[in-house]
Amino acid sequence: VHELSQLPSEHGAEVAFAGRSNTGKSSAINAITGHKGLARTSKTPGRTQLINFFALDSKNRLVDLPGYGYAKVPLALKQHWEETLAQYLQSRECLRGLILMMDIRHPLTPIDWQMLAWCHDARLRSHILLTKADKLSKSAASLALLKARAALAEAYELTPATIADKHGTGLISIQLFSAPLRQGVDDARLILRNWLK
Repeated sequence: VHELSQLPSEHGAEVAFAGRSNTGKSSAINAITGHKGLARTSKTPGRTQLINFFALDSKNRLVDLPGYGYAKVPLALKQHWEETLAQYLQSRECLRGLILMMDIRHPLTPIDWQMLAWCHDARLRSHILLTKADKLSKSAASLALLKARAALAEAYELTPATIADKHGTGLISIQLFSAPLRQGVDDARLILRNWLK
């Protein structure tokens, strides 16, 4: 869908995937679902320009939201996406949580914080995948994860242990992820299962 007026009915439950363009959102969806061509991947950032719904069964869905923050997208379209995303996150009653992609090399940018603020205001659970973890050494990836946990804990007055929760029971959690290596796939699936119960 392009407009919120076109959204399917609020029947069942859904989990949305969001992130800046070129963070590997489509690759993550494909890895987590085990369907290589489900979400279309592209070497050109900003190709997802609609809200795409994938039925898991008769009542549960995954939602692929348009990538945000890519400079070469026309400003009017960028503004439309941002307004649509904010309204969707804050008004969709069947939405159980948001899986938020961040490139591990550039996490927690101002627009990522804005997405987290929208979720926090809506009391919507969010789980961050630090994607492309394979691009860093194991020690560098672990350090990036620790720094992100500390920043989130400080911002939301939580303990790093709370943010490290692998079950998605809190309002915010975070993990390492690599689609090519399938790193973190099982942890992300556990979050989805718990949210869609």
